[in-house]
Amino acid sequence: MYGANLRANGIRQHYLRYGGSGVPIILVPGITSPAITWGFIAERLAERYDVYVLDVRGRGLSQADPGLGYSLDACANDVTGFVRALGIDDYHLVGHSMGARIAIRAARHDLAGIQKMVWVDPPVTGPGRRPYPAPLSWYVDSIRLATQGASWQEMKTFLPSWTEEQLKLRAEWLHTCLESAIVASYDGFHADDIHQDVSDIRVPTLLMAAERGDVIRDEEMAELMALKPDLEAVRVPNAGHMIPWDNLDGFVAGINRFLG
Repeated sequence: MYGANLRANGIRQHYLRYGGSGVPIILVPGITSPAITWGFIAERLAERYDVYVLDVRGRGLSQADPGLGYSLDACANDVTGFVRALGIDDYHLVGHSMGARIAIRAARHDLAGIQKMVWVDPPVTGPGRRPYPAPLSWYVDSIRLATQGASWQEMKTFLPSWTEEQLKLRAEWLHTCLESAIVASYDGFHADDIHQDVSDIRVPTLLMAAERGDVIRDEEMAELMALKPDLEAVRVPNAGHMIPWDNLDGFVAGINRFLG
């Protein structure tokens, strides 16, 4: 429908809106995914929902000052501030990867208005836990390449399974991901404990984990289910960490079934 900016939680936040009818979905992308890169997914979800895709601070067209804080709490407060600024009363909160961690922390801070949540392959790292399986250099190297002006073919080195269209979009927008923001978020994967938040979330929640990859192991999924006994957990077949890029139909079907 359109893109827009608003001021919430003390910063400029940019978002894209798709659909315009149905229950709102607030969608929080991952660590190096500006809102526009979720466009093809939001278009599918917009067949049933009113979809708002956020540019997380330090990404896309949202505020990205080097001196701005990029902690998990700051990003979580951005989400609740965004919802209040738009006056959205009842909505579903969906987050992918880092975005799922942000959604979990945001829900712990303020559950008001959230009907259901979907956590899409969130990193379950934290103090005393195994490190995130993708190295920081993977993100930093690709951002620096994009900042210099990279072709989609060069992006394919990092994401060999993506389509040409998806790679062209990444090559166009990855330079908007501020390196210091990405480093801070990556460090937060290991410093922030989201497990302490999970048992406080008292809304129906779906955990969508990738069938491939090593972000959430079976024992880690079982731990989350023990912390939140009503948590519904599924593995999306034929998909790695970037689930909707690998299996869009399976992702959308899972969302539609759970959200009703």
